Amino acid sequence: MQLSMTKKKIILALATSMSILALAACSSETKNTEIATMKGGTITALDFYDNARTQQSSQQIVFDMILSKVFTKHYGEDITDKEIEEELKAVFGDADIDEQLKQANMTREEANKLMRDRLSFDKGLRSHVELTDADLKAAWEAFHPEVEAQIILVTSEEEATDLLKQVNEKDANFGEIAKENSLDASSAEEGAVTFSSATDTTTIPAEVKQAAFALKDGEISEIIPVQSAYGTPTYYIVKMVKNTPKGNDMSKFEDEVKEAATNAKLADQTFINQVIGEELIKANVKIKDDAFATILTTFIDAATPTEETEETEATDDTTDTKATEDKETETSESVTTETESK
Repeated sequence: MQLSMTKKKIILALATSMSILALAACSSETKNTEIATMKGGTITALDFYDNARTQQSSQQIVFDMILSKVFTKHYGEDITDKEIEEELKAVFGDADIDEQLKQANMTREEANKLMRDRLSFDKGLRSHVELTDADLKAAWEAFHPEVEAQIILVTSEEEATDLLKQVNEKDANFGEIAKENSLDASSAEEGAVTFSSATDTTTIPAEVKQAAFALKDGEISEIIPVQSAYGTPTYYIVKMVKNTPKGNDMSKFEDEVKEAATNAKLADQTFINQVIGEELIKANVKIKDDAFATILTTFIDAATPTEETEETEATDDTTDTKATEDKETETSESVTTETESK
């Protein structure tokens, strides 16, 4: 089972998961409540539950419920109301939150609980992050400090080709052309946007960032094709306003590089699975219904060292010990030789 934790999907799934939870927790009397009747039979709430529990969607819902309880119990106490409100605003943007929740048939209290769960999960993941030199090195190699650039975004390759000719003409005003034609609102309105390698790719696509970082001040890119989130092609043209090279001193950008390395960890599915497994084991989660017997297997396995892993670690320890002993022997022999020569 793959973990799905995107904000919008969580919001949309809340009503369903709450319904299943309420049904599973209801009394035996309620479970016998008739949903429908017909000649020769009835369908009760219990019938519905018995059927629903074997569905893939229900498997995901129960997994999400377990995850919610485990992480919120351990990491949810310090989540503030302000953080929850900011998270809701990040999901709904400028739209009226209460109106959007009403359309989703959800109360503010239910949405707040959901966001506390999501923030608890994020906090739990971050608590397990231990950055190695290799993590920092990889983050540094991919890192680029913030740049300032102008962007043109259109959905037609033909239009992009025409605009590229225009912006490359002598004395062309890239900003004005962007303002008149670009679908990228921020660049069109403000003339230029700032971004770094750590900027969300939903804001600036990775292909656009990569092309921009290769430009010198004043240079204009070729057309950069990008598949949109909806599967349709989009086309970018970038003019670099100010490109700041990172140089060779990582210490100047220590905080940014650490955050980039941390975000890389948080996006690593292997790391996520291992953390979830460790938290499930720590919480002593036991599945009592055979219909859900395998929903935690992937994560428990990820957190449980295999014999091969243990043997590898043991071999590594032995190798390290032997290397240390050899080094000590070399030093001892060197000292003896020097003494004898004197």
